[in-house]
Amino acid sequence: MSKITDFGYQQVPEDEKSRRVAGVFDSVASRYDLMNDLMSAGLHRLWKRFAVAQSFVRPGARVLDVAGGTGDLARLFARRVGVHGEVILTDVNAAMLESGRDRLLDEGWVIPAVRCDGESLPFAPDRFDCVSVAFGLRNMTRKEAALAEMRRVLKPGGRLLVLEFSRIWRPLAPLYDAYSFQVLPRLGKLVANDADAYRYLAESVRVHPDQDELKRMMEQAGLERVEYFNLSAGIVALHRGYKF
Repeated sequence: MSKITDFGYQQVPEDEKSRRVAGVFDSVASRYDLMNDLMSAGLHRLWKRFAVAQSFVRPGARVLDVAGGTGDLARLFARRVGVHGEVILTDVNAAMLESGRDRLLDEGWVIPAVRCDGESLPFAPDRFDCVSVAFGLRNMTRKEAALAEMRRVLKPGGRLLVLEFSRIWRPLAPLYDAYSFQVLPRLGKLVANDADAYRYLAESVRVHPDQDELKRMMEQAGLERVEYFNLSAGIVALHRGYKF
């Protein structure tokens, strides 16, 4: 019998969550970037730039962007590693990956795009200087397995960056909840014609591990010197851990 996991506030079999998450991103892929700009007032671009700045990636480095979707981080990393480096964009969802690949090509970036599951990465151990996952971990069914896989493909001394929605500063929680559950689904309906997808987004944030719990999960996966940075009063947190 399949184990039970969360899909937003619902409890579903693990094998069903993957199918449901795929449906969400199939639905919103064409409007994903526009919705990100609208629902974060453009802040997601600053969060991603901060994450890349904290990667300490240098020219010539190898970077794996897991669940990279439409390629925002891959593009930023490509600028850092230069022509002698390597950036690989991955996503489990074909629609998102195709959108990211085409967008990068339109902008002149030739970046390999690999469709794969973050819980089972098709790469050799000790390959990458940096692995990143931005706003993708909470959609994975077996987060512990995904973190272990990302650690596996890191070189000794490599860094894992996890940029994800987290727990907002408590005094702001009522206002944030009102926005998340009242405004966001309406915006999703208006722009992406899918209120349910953005209702799931709000719910998935609430059931995702908070800052300290995710730190513990990364440590349990074998990462060391794990720390996190709260951004925008904790709406988002960047976690960074090392493989030694």
